[in-house]
Amino acid sequence: MSLEKRTCLNCGEPIRGRVDKKFCDDSCRNNYNNQQTALTTNLIRNTNNALKRNRNILEKFIPDGENLGKTTRDRLMRAGFNFKYITHLYTNKKGNQYHYCYDYGYLELDGDWFLIVKGIE
Repeated sequence: MSLEKRTCLNCGEPIRGRVDKKFCDDSCRNNYNNQQTALTTNLIRNTNNALKRNRNILEKFIPDGENLGKTTRDRLMRAGFNFKYITHLYTNKKGNQYHYCYDYGYLELDGDWFLIVKGIE
């Protein structure tokens, strides 16, 4: 019977205890699992931050007490709006396609103008 020396998957230290144990302690287990999900977690966090930033920018272009506003592409871009990030699309009966960031959306008009709307379809 050969005794195989087991080592922690995170730090490489020898493991004592149960035969199926993979980590030397809870800290190493947590660190290892956090590293495994770091790329996915960062992608999701960055995407959510961009969506929230876009929503807040759209909100600023609607006057208080109103549900509609109008602005240009240049103003949106200077405010930091990223057209790559939207939550969903809505096409009305006329065939106009609105791009939404949560509960605020925009409709592209002629001449680089945008209609900003508040509220879900």
